[in-house]
Amino acid sequence: MDNLHKFLVVLEGQLAVPCRLMNSIAASFRQAMLAGLSGKPSSLKMLPSFISCPTGREQGKIVAVDFGGTNVRVLFVELAGKGKTYIIDRRFFPLKDRLGTYDYTASSASGIELLNFIAGKIAEIVPPDGVYPLGHTFSFPCHQYGVNEAVLISWTKEIKTAGVEGQNVGQLLQQALARNKLGHVFPQAVINDTTGTLLAAAYNDADTMIGAICGTGHNSCYLEPCHPISNGPMIVNMESGNFDGIMQTKYDIILDQASEKPGAQRLEKIASGQYLGEIVRLIISELATNGHFLETADRLRVPYSLPTENLSTILADSSAELDEVSAVAGSCWGMRNLNASQLKAIHTIARLVTSRSARLVAATWTGVLWKIDPALSRRHTIAVDGSLYEKMPGYAEQLAKAMSDILGEKAKLVTIRLSKDGSGIGAAIAAATVFKSV
Repeated sequence: MDNLHKFLVVLEGQLAVPCRLMNSIAASFRQAMLAGLSGKPSSLKMLPSFISCPTGREQGKIVAVDFGGTNVRVLFVELAGKGKTYIIDRRFFPLKDRLGTYDYTASSASGIELLNFIAGKIAEIVPPDGVYPLGHTFSFPCHQYGVNEAVLISWTKEIKTAGVEGQNVGQLLQQALARNKLGHVFPQAVINDTTGTLLAAAYNDADTMIGAICGTGHNSCYLEPCHPISNGPMIVNMESGNFDGIMQTKYDIILDQASEKPGAQRLEKIASGQYLGEIVRLIISELATNGHFLETADRLRVPYSLPTENLSTILADSSAELDEVSAVAGSCWGMRNLNASQLKAIHTIARLVTSRSARLVAATWTGVLWKIDPALSRRHTIAVDGSLYEKMPGYAEQLAKAMSDILGEKAKLVTIRLSKDGSGIGAAIAAATVFKSV
C-alpha cells in the first residue's frame, strides 16, 4: 500500500459518520433542542416564529418580500387554496447598483432610504386598489417578539445600512409603505428563510414538519407541537448551524480558527456549501506539504480557492481519466501535471467531505424526529431549499441513504423534498395565515 493510499484510508476513518455516531449525534441534538426550549444553555437558539403551519385552504392575493442578502425579491402571489400557489408577478433587484449609481447596503445609506427603495419596488407590482397582506422573509439575526415584530440584532452578508440595527423591521417597512402611498398593503409577518421553506411545502403537504436550508449556509426549523409560549403548535427556528455536538477534525479546527467567529456555527462550517471546498483544499494542502503532490502549487495555499461550483464539477466527473478533476486542479491551483492516483485522491477527498456533510445533517433531522415523534409512528416530510441539496451531485441521494441507514425500515415514513423558492412563497403563506385571524 503506497503512502497516498494509506493517507486516504486514515482520512476516510476521520470523516466517516457511521450509524452509531449518527445515533449519538441525533440524541445530542434532541437534548440540545429540549434545553433550548426550556431556556437552558444550548448551542441551538430555538427561536420562536409565533406562527404555525397553514391549513392549505388559505386564499387571496399576497405581497411577499424575500430579503436575505444584497439582492431582494418582491413577489405578487395568489394562493388558490387546496395547496395551489401562483406567482402573478415578481421583481428581482440588487441593493447595490453595479454602475455605482446607488448603494443601499453601505453605511452611508439610511434605513429610510433602503426601505423606501424596497417599497418602490412593491409599488411596481401591486394594483392600486384592493387590500393586500404582506409577508416578509428577513434572513438576518433578529430578536422575534411576535409574528410581525422582529428587531434586527446585527447586519451580516456585507450589509451595513445605518439606522436599522436595533429597530423593528416590520414597523420600518410599514412606515415606508405609508410614505410611498401604499396604505392598502399591510405587513403581517416577518419570518426566517427556513420557516418560509417549511410553510411553502406545508401548504400542499400537511405532513411537512421540518424545513431546512442546505446551500451556502445551513439551518433547520421544525413544527413544535406544544410550544411553551403558546401551548400550541409553533414553528421554531433552531439556528442549527450553530450546533456544537460534533467532532472536529484538524482540518475543521484550522478552518474554524481562521474564520470571522471562531467557535461559532460549528455544524455550518462542516456541512454547508460555503465551507466544503475549503475543507477539501486544506486536506489537499497537507498532501502537497507531505510530498504526495510533487508539483509546486502556490495557489493551493490561497484560502477558499476551491469554490462550490468547482467542487460540484469534481464530484460529477465519472470518467476514467478524470479530465474534469484535472481541469479544476489546473484552473483553481495551477496544478496541471497530476497523475491518475493524484486525480483519484482529489475525487475521493471531495466525496468523503460532502458525504460527511449529508450524514451530519441527516443525524440532526433524526434528532428532530425523535423529539416530535419518538416512535416514528406517522409520516413526515422534510422540505429543503438551497443549492447544495438541489445542485451538488449525489448530495440529495447521500441524505436519503443516511436517513435510511439510521432509521432502517422507518425511513419509508420520511420524505425529503425540494421546496424551491420557499422563502418567497413561504412569506406569502405566512401573511395569509396571520391575516385570516386578525
